[in-house]
Amino acid sequence: MEVRALNRTEKEQTIATLQKQIEQYRGAVLANFRGLTVEQINQIRQRLREEKVSFHVVKNTLMKLASRGTDFEKVNQYLEGPTAIAISYGNPVSLIKILLDFVRTQPLLEIKVGLVEGQLVSPQELKGIATLPSRETMMAQVMGTIQMPASQLAGAIINPIQQLLYVFQTRRDQMAAAEGSGS
Repeated sequence: MEVRALNRTEKEQTIATLQKQIEQYRGAVLANFRGLTVEQINQIRQRLREEKVSFHVVKNTLMKLASRGTDFEKVNQYLEGPTAIAISYGNPVSLIKILLDFVRTQPLLEIKVGLVEGQLVSPQELKGIATLPSRETMMAQVMGTIQMPASQLAGAIINPIQQLLYVFQTRRDQMAAAEGSGS
């Protein structure tokens, strides 16, 4: 397969496209894809596309130019050799989970580094992030924790009232029984 060099206009368009993508990112992962077949790359691309994640193989020099003045400059030191970049515009945890699942079956895909909301993340740290529960699950856990003290407070208020009502009911029953036997 012959690779054609990009002309100046194509390079400028590629840089402009990359700049738009990295302005809106929430998470990104750089990977070395050397050794993967075209079919394997298409599989990962398809899976990522389902989660609205873009996956590009870009020239390192063009990515460095596109990242000037952005958080993405932090990854420039990892732009060596064949590099694929997966960019998430939504939940970065989904991107990380998909790539790490793919690496389990295709270990030739080597994760270089991640960038999550401006912070460089090592491959080991990415594994830790992948074990986090989903946002919805965490929100449910937080809401449960917030509601627990409120329900405990309600119980603390209602229990004495219920006990007092029980005492009144018992006393009323006793008085009614005494009246009934005294007549």
